[in-house]
Amino acid sequence: MASHLGQRIATARRTRRMSQDALARAAHVSLSMIRKIEQGARVPGDDTLEAIAGALGMDPGRLLPGHDHSGSRMRDALPSISAAIAGYDIDLGMPAPPLARLAAQVDEAMAYRLASQYSRLAAIAPGLLTDTVAALHAATGPERQTAARLLTSAARSADAVAYKAGGRDLSARLIDLMRWAAVQAEDPLLDAVCSYVRAETFFAARAHTVGLRALETAIDSTPTGSPTATAARGALHMRAAVLAARDGNADAAQLHIGEARTLGDTITEDIYQGTAFGPESVRIHQVSLAVSLGGDHIADALTVAREWKPSASLPAERRSGFYIELAVGQLDAGRADDAFESLKVARSIAPQHTREHPWARETAGTLRRLKRADADSLTSYAEWIGAI
Repeated sequence: MASHLGQRIATARRTRRMSQDALARAAHVSLSMIRKIEQGARVPGDDTLEAIAGALGMDPGRLLPGHDHSGSRMRDALPSISAAIAGYDIDLGMPAPPLARLAAQVDEAMAYRLASQYSRLAAIAPGLLTDTVAALHAATGPERQTAARLLTSAARSADAVAYKAGGRDLSARLIDLMRWAAVQAEDPLLDAVCSYVRAETFFAARAHTVGLRALETAIDSTPTGSPTATAARGALHMRAAVLAARDGNADAAQLHIGEARTLGDTITEDIYQGTAFGPESVRIHQVSLAVSLGGDHIADALTVAREWKPSASLPAERRSGFYIELAVGQLDAGRADDAFESLKVARSIAPQHTREHPWARETAGTLRRLKRADADSLTSYAEWIGAI
């Protein structure tokens, strides 16, 4: 089995014109590991296999037939994540790792989140939460603020698993933990991050009006001046624009995306406080709000997509989200073939994110019904994503 698996990985890598080093970096594993796997000297574990498949833009089952997809492992991790935060405000006197070691682990978790490698994130999230909670309770003086920032970031990464796996109640509890820790960090920009993530709960509950009000309040409270503050405000404006669009408030949506565009033009696209912001992210959100508004606005989304595509430097989840939402707009505009192509691009960028995205599943199911007599590839995609 090991030799056949290694050959399939090597063939897929060469087909994509990737070096072993490039695959190792994209999958967040060592170069020696990739070499041993391709030589058949090492059998990758489930998390490593899924990381390699994600870097290759493939479903793990295509590399190893019969492999169970990541969604079940994400859901299996939810009870452990829940247990890790059950008494986060209670000091149990547990020993905590050094903050420097925790910081490296928190950065690793954020890298998994940005790369949409949720199964790998699910594997480390419970332990990371336990350790960062213990660290905050044990820390004193300036180290307490550092520990609070680490816990906030760890909770955000764990929330990505909970939210994508459908654990909405757990997601809300993790966001409450983020907000509790952010207060102790005494960092207003961290409060902005919490408000940005908290918007998930408003999207999930379809509470768009109150969500928009909450984001506008957060924008007013976010400081100005530094590039990081500019990015924080811009990210909040982007989310506010989409919430307004989901609420059918076109004027507010255009106002907020305009503010985001103005702020984005002053800085370089980058990752700030764990969130990508800059001109490219603003364009992606232009497509999102146009699709959300629907009707005549769909043409705006198609125009953006015709003239521009997101670069590979953006986080995988954001890029795949662009193509998923574009597919919705293309289907609405009667361009079924284009919609299917966009869904395939989304899958190639971030398979785990695409597979767990309800809009991708719904769009694939609709395409399958509309084009029932078409090629097997559409049926295969619909089966992969769970639409049939």
